[in-house]
Amino acid sequence: SCSIDSERDVRAQLQRAGQDHLLRFYADLAPEARAALLAELASLEADALREHCQRAAAAGALAPGPLPDLAARLQPLPPERVGSAIRCDQETRLRWEEEGFRQISLNKVAVLLLAGGQGTRLGVTYPKGMYQVGLPSQKTLYQLQAERIRRVQQLADQRQGTHCTVPWYIMTSEFTLGPTIKFFKEHDFFHLDPTNVVLFEQRMLPAVTFEGKAILERKDKVAMAPDGNGGLYCALADHQILEDMKQRGVEFVHVYCVDNILVRLADPVFIGFCVLQGADCGAKVVEKAYPEEPVGVVCQVDGVPQVVEYSEISPEIAGQLGADGGLLYNAGNICNHFFTRGFLDVVTREFEPLLRLHVAMKKVPYVDEEGNLVKPLRPNGIKMEKFVFDVFQFAKNFVAFEVCREEEFSPLKNDDTADRDNPSTCRRALLAQHYRWALQAGARFLDVHGVQLTEQSGMLPNGDPPAICEISPLVSYSGEGLEMYLQGRQLQSPFILDEDQARLLRPQDC
Repeated sequence: SCSIDSERDVRAQLQRAGQDHLLRFYADLAPEARAALLAELASLEADALREHCQRAAAAGALAPGPLPDLAARLQPLPPERVGSAIRCDQETRLRWEEEGFRQISLNKVAVLLLAGGQGTRLGVTYPKGMYQVGLPSQKTLYQLQAERIRRVQQLADQRQGTHCTVPWYIMTSEFTLGPTIKFFKEHDFFHLDPTNVVLFEQRMLPAVTFEGKAILERKDKVAMAPDGNGGLYCALADHQILEDMKQRGVEFVHVYCVDNILVRLADPVFIGFCVLQGADCGAKVVEKAYPEEPVGVVCQVDGVPQVVEYSEISPEIAGQLGADGGLLYNAGNICNHFFTRGFLDVVTREFEPLLRLHVAMKKVPYVDEEGNLVKPLRPNGIKMEKFVFDVFQFAKNFVAFEVCREEEFSPLKNDDTADRDNPSTCRRALLAQHYRWALQAGARFLDVHGVQLTEQSGMLPNGDPPAICEISPLVSYSGEGLEMYLQGRQLQSPFILDEDQARLLRPQDC
């Protein structure tokens, strides 16, 4: 009778929510499938489900495109709110870096990875962090990131004479949690202490038709989707993550997206800049490559900092030039943020309910009236998402920090059939960076015939560097310290500088 009661309760809940179609195949299901479906539906609270479906349908019906009254309300960030790793002098940069390393050595810095997405555009069924872009070392995104954490800890220890820890918090979703845990265990957490790697899960929301009905992806399963990277703030509260940070003494959090192959975790220059500015919230930005580039723009609306999506800005505004001849709105958002723990605390307690939901039109597989699985060819459903950057408006002291795209931003979004942000462009970006680092450290490369490549050897027509050189993050975090291994050396392509190779090349007196 227990399951009859729960079936009756769930039916009543769904009727209140206007979603009783979700049980239309109940009679066809085996006992285990019935129990699983009831459990899933019972967790969807009736009023919240009704409101979610109504909001999704209403939001989906709004015409997309530029916001009509935006031009008068938009301004670039004031110059005093913006720092630049490109335009600053060496002394200033060293001061920021020194402060960043000081905070890291005091165990006050954590990194937080947003890894709840499914990698659908990339065409894989596993989490994006497990992807290899085809480097000579065959390292995955997760491994590169883990090794950068190890290296930044090492550098802080060497400078400050300490033994420090940068905890790694990883927000996953229902799709990515299991595979990610398994992957980390199989790889021995990439030699990080497992107690300093904290995985937690974001919430899921039902996908909804344009008519406001939750979608069944199977007879016994509702189509659910992660609530966007802005689901971070609910997830922090759901899993007591801020309490964990407080116990560890963490004051500053570097939040970033899994798919940027060039990301510098716990970047001391960025952390130091934000801390010395007294910022509670900061965003790394890169200069937009061209006016229509599909990235959000960090700017001010009605005097308040926020990211305006590229779809919301008219071509006229996007193309406006500033006094210096560059784009007026050129601060491209790269999902790479600084928060104080105090600010995150206030957001989770007070401001989270005020975050607006964004609409994503998606192709959502579903079962039709006869119970057949349909894979739609065009978008048929709405997934509602929150964005991590929508909290900028609540900051008391927001700053932006400009970095060089070639050094710090190459995202993996698409498969190789797309012409940008794909595995090939990511691999090239990393190998081109390492080639530049090697040349700066005094190395010279030989071609396949043993002839030295000249300084002028530019990138090949396909965008590859003239020689393949991969440098392990365990040897160099951002190009530092390579002279002792590479100065005056002639290297044959492909060349991998990993820890073993570094030991062989290290001068005797080190």
